[in-house]
Parts: sequence; C-alpha cells; structure tokens
Amino acid sequence: MLDALTLDQIRMFVTVAEAGSFRSGAARLLRAQSAVSHAIANLENQLGVAVFDRSGHRPALTPAGAALLEDARAVLLKVDFLRARARGLGEGVETELALMVDTLYPLPLAAAALGELRAALPSVRLRLATAPLGGTLQALRDDACDLAIMAGEDFRDPRIEAEALQAVPIVAVAAASHPLARRRSKALTGADLADHLQIVLEDPSALSEGRDFGVLSPQTLRVGTQDAKRALILAGLGWGRLPLWAVERELADGQLLPLPATALGPQGVAQMQAYLAWRTDRALGVAALALREVLHRLAATSSRGSDTGPAGKPRRKAG
Repeated sequence: MLDALTLDQIRMFVTVAEAGSFRSGAARLLRAQSAVSHAIANLENQLGVAVFDRSGHRPALTPAGAALLEDARAVLLKVDFLRARARGLGEGVETELALMVDTLYPLPLAAAALGELRAALPSVRLRLATAPLGGTLQALRDDACDLAIMAGEDFRDPRIEAEALQAVPIVAVAAASHPLARRRSKALTGADLADHLQIVLEDPSALSEGRDFGVLSPQTLRVGTQDAKRALILAGLGWGRLPLWAVERELADGQLLPLPATALGPQGVAQMQAYLAWRTDRALGVAALALREVLHRLAATSSRGSDTGPAGKPRRKAG
C-alpha cells in the first residue's frame, strides 16, 4: 500500500533529480539536507524500489528512478493545475491581463479581440507585447504574460497548455527590383534562393540556440524585429518570408512580389499554425477566459473568410 506516500516526498524526489545532489535539492527547497534525505528514503520504502544510487560522489538515478521520474513530474503538474484552478474559482475579474503575440500572427485580429474585451470589461488594464520564435514561450515560462499566441510546433513545454487557433499564410517575397523577382516565370529552387541574401528574424530567447528555421541561404542578414525585416526586403537588400497579412498592401501595389519557391511551400506559401497558450499552473481568470473565447471566434471567422486554406502539416520556419 502507498497510503504513506506524500506529495512532499514526490516533490523532493523530483527536485533532487533535477538539482543533481541532495545538498542542491535541499537548498532549492529551503529544507535541511537531512530532512530531504530522510523523506526520499521514506519514499523509496513506500515504493519498494531505490530511486537513487548513493554509491558515488553524487546520487545517480537508478533505472527504476529514471522510469518513475516522469510519473512523479506528471503528478506534480496535476496538483499544480488543481491548485491553480481552485484559486481561479475563488477569485474575481483580474485587474490586469497581459497578452504576448508571435509576430507572425495577424495583429489586427489581436487588436479586434482586445477591443471587444475592453468594451466588455473596461476595468481590466490590458498589455500587449510581440515576440518572434521562442519569445512567446519564454514569456510564459517567465510568468511575464497571462496568455500567449504561439506559432508552429518547434517550441513546446509540458507545463504549457496550447490549443489551435488558425493557420497563418507565410509568403516568400522580394522587392520588385530584386534579381529573384525577375525570375518569377518559373519555380525557384532552394539553390536559386541560396545565391541571394536572405533576411532572417532572430530569436530573442535562447530556446533556438544552435538552430535555424527556414533559412535556405548561407548568406544571411539577421534582424531583431519583423518591421526591420520588412523594411530591408522592401529596400531590395534581400529576400525573406513574411506573414501575408503584413504585406498584402505591398503585394497589391507591386512593391513586393511573391516568389514561387517550391522549397518553402506551394508557390512559396506555407501555412503556419497559431496556438493560444497558457501555463497549466496558472488558472485562467474571468478576463483571460473571455479573451480566449473572442480569439477563437475571430479566428474561426477569419479562417472562413480566407481564400487560402491549410496546406499539409504546418512547420515552423522563421526565415
């Protein structure tokens, strides 16, 4: 029987495993090392297996401990979610709500959603920020926002709940004066694109360190904002990929031309799936739930009104 198994023991087990030693784990928990060692010994007695091998300089997970660690983490996540939900049920409307939006997501839709929320709950102070790539996930991890709109599947965390909003068309473009624009009569290959400078958006977080997304050219110019990327592409300095909503006017008046780059999707257009996300250990309050409902409704309306539908499984490409 496991009646004497406690959440405190499970949390100590996970903390020591992540910290790498009983001493470091005790420091994180603000507990005496002897108390932590005793609690884990009791846990092992209750489970009937040793979770740590203590024969070396540092405790090492046993095969049984490694197998049980993910189960222990899952238990703690469920408990944190239960507590957060209980707090949310007992609280009223939030005084402030922060939304972090991936730069690929249509800002007019986010603005419309916030406008509806403002009309319904005028007492709630609203904050909006944007970030590319891993920036939205990092904001959630840092508890810097209540909700985030993420794009693609490259950045995920088991502590973050995500639900699909809509697909966002991403188009490869170049200025009308760019050499690639003059070759639009035929499909452009990856080799064609690699011969020219690509304007690439950098990740403000460290989550994509050592990785590139959708970068096809060895010649790159990296920028920190989507506005800078768009301006450099408009100036003819290089080619790049931008969300269709952000360049519709320039495409309509001929300042930018779409590149039929088959390596980046049919006719150079790819569909990026956007997700609404929040922390599982933070209950959504009244305002957050209201904004969630509005975002889903506007996303459904926008998707029905779009001529461009999803094309295969969306993949995250930042180039």
